[in-house]
Amino acid sequence: MAQLDKAMEKEEICILIPTLNEEETIGEIIREFKDEGFENIFVIDGNSTDSTREIARREGARVEVQRGKGKGTAVRQAFERIETDIIVIIDGDGTYLPSEVDKLLIPIINGEADHVIGNRFGYGGAFTPSHRIGNWVLNKAFGLGYRVKLRDILSGYRALTKDCLRKMILMKEGFEIETEMAVESVKRGIRIKEVPIKYKKRKGVSKLNFMRDGLSIFYTLYVLARMYNPMFFFGIIGLLFIAGGVISGFFVVIEWYKGITHVLLTVFTSLMIIAGVQFFMFGIFGDLLVTLQKDTIEVLKQDRESEKDRRSNK
Repeated sequence: MAQLDKAMEKEEICILIPTLNEEETIGEIIREFKDEGFENIFVIDGNSTDSTREIARREGARVEVQRGKGKGTAVRQAFERIETDIIVIIDGDGTYLPSEVDKLLIPIINGEADHVIGNRFGYGGAFTPSHRIGNWVLNKAFGLGYRVKLRDILSGYRALTKDCLRKMILMKEGFEIETEMAVESVKRGIRIKEVPIKYKKRKGVSKLNFMRDGLSIFYTLYVLARMYNPMFFFGIIGLLFIAGGVISGFFVVIEWYKGITHVLLTVFTSLMIIAGVQFFMFGIFGDLLVTLQKDTIEVLKQDRESEKDRRSNK
């Protein structure tokens, strides 16, 4: 297995740490990365009210205060500032081990992947039951929507190449940024790999709101699926309409056996089921269009490659 022993290799890697009130852990994280030989450490801070920035500067990290609010805003701003070929992103809350950074970097160095995600479920991890269930649901939704099996799209420890970041269109401002990076990687044909990592219990109170942020992440997954998997997007809408029609229809039938007729509810039931079927049809046609688009893009790529080969042979 390749090792990151050369100083030149590590100079070409930037360690990005988004922070917000992480004075308890940020110093230790920076020191551990320096012990591993990484000197290019960039802390993007979300206007902390404690001494996070002072500690980070004292430990030798480059520190910048983000514009606006949200982890996604911070990460996108940092990407604009970083020029190295490889970027490692790690949360500043002390839940991830800097000593495991080689696990994320080696697949990139070896040319096996362009986006490596640390899978916190490889060793179990310090998860509450609710967060474990929530992560399972969101990862399953990702698999259904994007037809790629990943176990931890929400991990805050990952490594990416600068080239693959140039292909991504990132717009999210909050915790949805990890989900958006995974979605963009699938959409742009970027090679993704997961590696098992350890996950420690966070010091202090988590900034993640289970219900609010969980629903926001699921909504992000769902909305971004429109252009990649229309059947998933329209199919869910169609299923909800048909389910509503079946429930109301069940009530109509029971009442009819009792000698009670609900004309308006019968019309409503019919419209709900018809609308649901139509949404399924939209999904089928959308899938056909997406398939045709992908085939066309593939043909154009092959034509460009053939043209390059012809020119090189002249």
